Formats: sequence, C-alpha cells, structure tokens
Amino acid sequence: MNKEHKENDITQLYVDLAAERLGGETLDCSDDFFAEMENLLKPGRGVFIDDKYTERGKWMDGWESRRSYGRNNGRDSDWCLIALGVPGVIKGFDVDTNHFRGNAPESVSIEACHSAGNPEDDQEWTCLLENKSVNAHSQNLFEVESDAIWTHLRLTMFPDGGIARFRVYGDPEVDPRQFLPGELIDLASIKNGGKALLCSDMFFSDKNNLLMPGRGKDMGDGWETKRRRDPGPDWSIVKLAFEGSVAKVLLDTAHFKGNFPDRFSLEGTTASDEDVMNDKANWQAVLPEIPLQANHEHIYFNEILSAEQSFSHIRLNIFPDGGVSRLRIFGYRAIK
Repeated sequence: MNKEHKENDITQLYVDLAAERLGGETLDCSDDFFAEMENLLKPGRGVFIDDKYTERGKWMDGWESRRSYGRNNGRDSDWCLIALGVPGVIKGFDVDTNHFRGNAPESVSIEACHSAGNPEDDQEWTCLLENKSVNAHSQNLFEVESDAIWTHLRLTMFPDGGIARFRVYGDPEVDPRQFLPGELIDLASIKNGGKALLCSDMFFSDKNNLLMPGRGKDMGDGWETKRRRDPGPDWSIVKLAFEGSVAKVLLDTAHFKGNFPDRFSLEGTTASDEDVMNDKANWQAVLPEIPLQANHEHIYFNEILSAEQSFSHIRLNIFPDGGVSRLRIFGYRAIK
C-alpha cells in the first residue's frame, strides 16, 4: 500500500484543529495594533503587498503587535487566546512568520486548556511548548507530546512582533455524549471527530478536504489526484469518528467538471489504525462501482450493501483518478 505522506510530517499526518473553516477563532489578545489577530487562522500562508499601508502603518497579513521598546510600556510579551474549531489531541504546531522579516518575534510559547466555555481569568493552563526560538519569514514546526484533549490555546510571543499564520496539528476527539442514542450523524465529518488517515495520492489538494464542513468553495477545496496512466483506482481511507453502521452516503463532485472520476466504490472495515496503515485490514463492499457525474451531489441509501454492519474505517476508491469535493457517511454510532 503506497502511503502518500512524508514520514513524521505533521502537516500531512494530522488535521489543523484551529482552522477557521472548522470554527477556529481568535478570542482576545494583548495587542494587535498593526495587524489583526483574526488573520492568524485564515487559509494560506499570508501574502505581502509592497505598497499597501493603513493609517497605523504597513499592512501585514498576520497578527502584529506594536513595538515594546525595551519593555518600557509594561509588556515583556504579547499573547493571543485561541479557541480550537474542534477539540483534539495536539501533536504539533506551525508558527508561520511568512513575510515577517524584520519584525518577527524572537521566540514563542504555547499553553493549552480544556474548557466547556471560553477560559476565565483564573483558568489553569498547561504548557505544551516552552519558550522556543523562531526564524523570521519561515514555517517554524514544533512537535509536542501530549495525550490530553484540549479546546483552547494561548500563543505568546516574546517580546513582540508579527506572526502570519498559526496551525495546530492533531487528531480531533469529540465527546460521544453529545450525540443522542440512535441519532443519524455524519461519521466521517472532522467536526464529529473523523479523519482522512491516508491516501494513494493527493498531488493537487489535501485528503482531509473531503471531510470539511459545507460544500467546497472551488476545485482546490477538495481531494484531487494526478492523472494515472493505468486503470487505478486512487483511494482515500477515512477513520470514522465512531464505529458505526452506514445508512446514507453523499459524494459531491462540486467544481470538478473535466476531472471528476469516471466511477467510485466504497469499502468498510473494522480494524485498528495500525492494521489499516499496514494493509492488514479485511475490507468488504459498502457500495459497488457506480458511475459519477460532473459537479454534482450524489446520494445513495438503497444501494448500500452492508447496512447492518458496523465499520471503523471507510475506503473511497475512485476510478481511475480525479477529484472529489466532499464525502459524507451518515450512519448510526455503535453502542458497546
């Protein structure tokens, strides 16, 4: 099984739990005089427009505080409070100082907490990343070791400066008690705790786009493979949020018009992540090979072959290659 990721690359192995489109939000900060904290969680790496200024100074696509002037204004650091879009186990961070060349911070630290609401002033915080140096105009990647589930972060930069983007890579973990017994849920959704585990190829766009909320905004907001010169298929394996049975499937080829797959099939298995990633899982058919249309939402329920079987993982096969915008696996969580 050809695994499409670099070994130990946190940007490909995990989900950005703080992504704006997942509901990630900057709640408060000590100072964002030059550039607003909300920019931290926006898509992309940030842009630079040479001759763009505001009444406060140079426009920057990131979060930038005013100068501390040797701590004469009472600050020795600046901080930003962030709510994750989905709770999860954090595996690493990307503190991206893209285009911040002469105004990047010297170092950063990151603390985390688990809170049902927004943290209060007396909130207890756990340090996940001690004060670490960062490079200007760079993606600064840091791996962390923590098995706890977190909901909020406090990013601190020393002594001041600017950060373009902040990514929080990890595995989503959603409390199953938020779902009623017998409730029909999207078992594949990242918002519910699903994750694209691995795939054959994601040359043009990321496999986890399949599981994002809403319809894709353009062709780049989906999963698209390069052109094969054999019958295929390309495939993507989804770890479901919870083991469960499949009642309805939605596959959306929105925006894929000249590059949608000719057909697709679905398979399911109940196995450990390790067995799935090492090609030791036993797969059974959930949907047979079915032709697809361009730029279209396809819905299936009568065609499902294993409606009574519970699965922990689903494999989407596309023949021979192409692009899919979204995959929804509606089903019922198995109660054990």
